[in-house]
Amino acid sequence: MSRGSLSDAEAALWAKVVESVEPLDRTPLERSNAPARPITQLRPPRLPERKSAPGPGTTLDASWDRKLTRGKAEPDFTIDLHGHSLTRAYDRLDRALEQAIASHARVVLLITGHAPKGEGPVTRGKIRAAVGDWLASSRHAGNIAAVRGAHPRHGGRGALYIVLRRRS
Repeated sequence: MSRGSLSDAEAALWAKVVESVEPLDRTPLERSNAPARPITQLRPPRLPERKSAPGPGTTLDASWDRKLTRGKAEPDFTIDLHGHSLTRAYDRLDRALEQAIASHARVVLLITGHAPKGEGPVTRGKIRAAVGDWLASSRHAGNIAAVRGAHPRHGGRGALYIVLRRRS
């Protein structure tokens, strides 16, 4: 059976459905001879531009970047997401970030796991691929100053530093 055709049993069932349908408005539709407007002419309404707080990764100064790049920043808190499903990993990340913020941690080491050596970001793990979006849309996004790749001594490609904003 091809995808667009119905079997005899399906056609009979469909005919019963069509017979049972009653239009909401019994007035016949007026057909206009004017051509329909092409969709390309329709435009969504223009919304005013919003100014938002800087997102994760846009607020570190050069000294912080140097410290992180050289592996000289010691993590105050570690979150390990190895062996978790995506849902469990997200929940674990959310709860652990809440704990890290409450304990006034500044640098969080997030261990996600990594792709085998030599393979690009396309083959990286699902958790590692989702973390950026999770952090950006997280309820904790306003507390995150930056997200950077970890130094090899802290896990390299399999880990990230999350730098939390200083609380006043």
